[in-house]
Amino acid sequence: MRQLGNLLILVGVLAVLAGVAARFGLLSWFGNLPGDIRRVGERSAVFVPITSMVLLSIVLTVLVNLLGRFFRG
Repeated sequence: MRQLGNLLILVGVLAVLAGVAARFGLLSWFGNLPGDIRRVGERSAVFVPITSMVLLSIVLTVLVNLLGRFFRG
């Protein structure tokens, strides 16, 4: 139960840091990378951040693996 509490605190701190980064424009690159699809029509808009999501997935995978190794031993 204690590990769950530590994990929730860590997730909360990371969420706050992401919010601060977004507030100060440090995440303005997100969605503007080559490979991100943006189609705007007269009555609709479609936005698919493929490249940004792949990059975010790689970064989160590395972070989760590093944290897993840190908390295991």
